[in-house]
Amino acid sequence: MRRRVVITGMGAVTPLGVGADALIERWADGKCGIEDGEGRCDAFDPGEFMTRKEARRSDRFAQFAIAASEEALGQAGWSDGLPYEQARIGCVIGTGIGGLGSLEEQENVLRERGAKAVSPLSVPLMMGNAAAAALAMRHGIHGQTYGVVSACAAGALAVGTAVRMIESGDADGAVAGGAEAALTALAVAAFAAMGATSPSGISRPFDKRRDGFVMGEGAGVLVLEDAESAERRGAEALGEVLGYAATSDAHHLTAPEPSGADAAR
Repeated sequence: MRRRVVITGMGAVTPLGVGADALIERWADGKCGIEDGEGRCDAFDPGEFMTRKEARRSDRFAQFAIAASEEALGQAGWSDGLPYEQARIGCVIGTGIGGLGSLEEQENVLRERGAKAVSPLSVPLMMGNAAAAALAMRHGIHGQTYGVVSACAAGALAVGTAVRMIESGDADGAVAGGAEAALTALAVAAFAAMGATSPSGISRPFDKRRDGFVMGEGAGVLVLEDAESAERRGAEALGEVLGYAATSDAHHLTAPEPSGADAAR
C-alpha cells in the first residue's frame, strides 16, 4: 500500500523577506516583492546562517537553500538530530540554472588574471546539485541526494520526486524544494534577448495582458515525512501531499502548448 506523506516543516527566502512566516504574512497583506522589474532578496544576509568560510564555499542559490532548510528543519524538530536513519532520508533540491553567478565571476577571473587564479571550488559552486549536496553534508543526510534541473518546474518536480521516494518506501523522510539566484548580467540579458521577460516588469501569468515573466531569486524548502512515522514521533503535520503527477508539453522553447492538454492531464 502506498504510504501517506505529510509536511512537517517549511522554510523560505524570498523578495518578501527571510522566513516562511514573512512570506505568508506579506502575501496576505498584499505586498509585492518586485522592484524595478526584478524580485531580489535584499533582506538576506548569509552571515546569519553560516560562517564566512561556508558562505565562500556556496553559491548564492545554495546559500538560499541552506537558510530555508534551517527554518524548515527547525519547525519539523530535526535541528537537534535526524529522527530516522541517515540512509533513510533523502534530499532533492531543484534549480533552473544553478550557480550562474559563480560561473560568471570565475569567467571574469580567467580572462583578467589567468587560469592559475581560477578558484578550485568553481565546479562545486556552479553545479546544479550544489544546493542538495550542501544540505546533505550540513545535516548528515545519506539517502538519495541530487538536484532536479527543469527550468521553472524544478522546485515542484523536486518536491514530487521526494514524495514518490517516501511513498515507495525508499525513504522515511526528505528535505525537498527549490532555489535560484540567477539575477546576473548574463541571465538578465539572455532572457530579455529571448523575449521571455516582461518589458513592463509586471508578473501576471493568468492575465490576458501578460507579457513575459519577471526574474527573481530565493528558495523554498519543505520537510516531508511518512505520515505514520511522523505521528509516532509526535510531529505536527502542517499538511498532506495527496498526489503528484508530471507531464511535458514538448511544444516550444518558451511558450506553453495553447490548449493546456498536457498540463490538465
